[in-house]
Amino acid sequence: MSAASPARLSDEVPPEQTPTARQDEAQAQASGSTLFGRGMLYVVVAGVQLVSSALASPVLAHVLGDPAALGTLALAIALHQLLMAVVLLGLDHAVVLRYAQDGDDRAARGLATAALLVATAATGLVWSTAPWWAPAFGFTDRPVLLLTVLWTVPTAGVFVALGLLLAADRLRPYAVVTLVSAFGGQVLGVALVLAHVAAAGPTGVTRYVTGLLVADALGAVLGLCLTRPRLRGALSWPALAPAVAFGLPLVLNSLSGFVLNAGDRIVLQRLSGPAEVGRYQIAYTVGYVATQVIGLTSATWTPRFAAVADRALRWELIGATRDTIYRLLSPVVLGIVLGAPVVLRVIAPATFEPTGLLVVVYVVVLSAYAGAAGSATGRMLVIERRTRPLAAVSVVVAAANIGLNLLLVPVWGALGAAVATLVAFCGQSAAQRWCARGLGAFPRAAHRLHAEILLVSAVAGATVLLPQDPVTNTVRFALALACLPWCLVLLRRARRAV
Repeated sequence: MSAASPARLSDEVPPEQTPTARQDEAQAQASGSTLFGRGMLYVVVAGVQLVSSALASPVLAHVLGDPAALGTLALAIALHQLLMAVVLLGLDHAVVLRYAQDGDDRAARGLATAALLVATAATGLVWSTAPWWAPAFGFTDRPVLLLTVLWTVPTAGVFVALGLLLAADRLRPYAVVTLVSAFGGQVLGVALVLAHVAAAGPTGVTRYVTGLLVADALGAVLGLCLTRPRLRGALSWPALAPAVAFGLPLVLNSLSGFVLNAGDRIVLQRLSGPAEVGRYQIAYTVGYVATQVIGLTSATWTPRFAAVADRALRWELIGATRDTIYRLLSPVVLGIVLGAPVVLRVIAPATFEPTGLLVVVYVVVLSAYAGAAGSATGRMLVIERRTRPLAAVSVVVAAANIGLNLLLVPVWGALGAAVATLVAFCGQSAAQRWCARGLGAFPRAAHRLHAEILLVSAVAGATVLLPQDPVTNTVRFALALACLPWCLVLLRRARRAV
């Protein structure tokens, strides 16, 4: 695809195209054949960060040397996620939706500039108030804290640029920016740590975060050069007010996501110490992969559904996509649980006691089913601009998750945190479904599909009870690899769907 002109990010939809033709194209873009074809390429590219993080985890676990150092790093990443949920005020979501529904980039590029200005100002406020809130997070390493806060600004630039490129369907530039910021950050961070192995522990964490910051800065510069946000409209309150009204409730929704993804680690840090956080982080990294991929599909597919004007058709397409994801999760969930005993021993040294982490992986991976359901209804609510119900659900789920962690962590440790996360995901999915009840009939999943989910969950759970000796683990891993062709067959069928 050609580079962007000053006025338009993409020429995929010619100005003379009729509304009917545009809607036909939008329906085709939101169909299973496209979403699980070209649409999956965006998911694969966005998943580079997950893969690179997973590959970096064992290196960091071994080089940093002890669970406490890894726990400090996990807290830094959790803080970064929290800041990214807040500082943009949801304007990054507004940029994508504005472009998708307008069919051009004029208003979206002005919103992009406004989002960057807001994020920069908010980051300055966060750092100036750090002496008041940092102790509550358990931060004692000031260099790591400073780098983590500064990391927010370039990441905001990457988010905004990738949103514009995604909405414009510019796959190649999207891939380049993602590789520079995500994969490049992991490579640079690990390289800085390995170059100073003697400076392990807190100093090693500082060097790793430095690498992530530098790579995001490079990605932001590249992405903003490709998308060219403009000042016109950025400082116009009449143009900005609707986007702020839309985005602010999404801040609470993002905070809920932060609590579900990272709040458990904060509670673990306070109640059980950084070593338990490090153990949980390893299990969470393995088990949460499926839910993260679902989150990526939601983010990358939302503009395709937003462009479909017919609400009933949009519901039908979203429901069909949800059911396909349910089916794809069967080999994924089973494969992750079967392969986890070997994977845990590869990515974590014996000091992490990986044998006891298998049940944590199992509980965490089950969250993917609730994540798929919640992603479908959440996507519809966002497209319909019903962000206030999402905010209300976020507050309730966040409070419930923290409360469950406070109750269960003292009893079960890392397993208690995993159970709290699973329950919270299920509650969020149910509440969002209830909030979407007035938007039309949402297709229900077939009883047969529900039965398949229960069967796969039961079989995966039964394997957790097996011994973890070398022979059994080898057989398990072989069966996990056998799940891959099963997944590929299901994906091929999805690509053939109309």
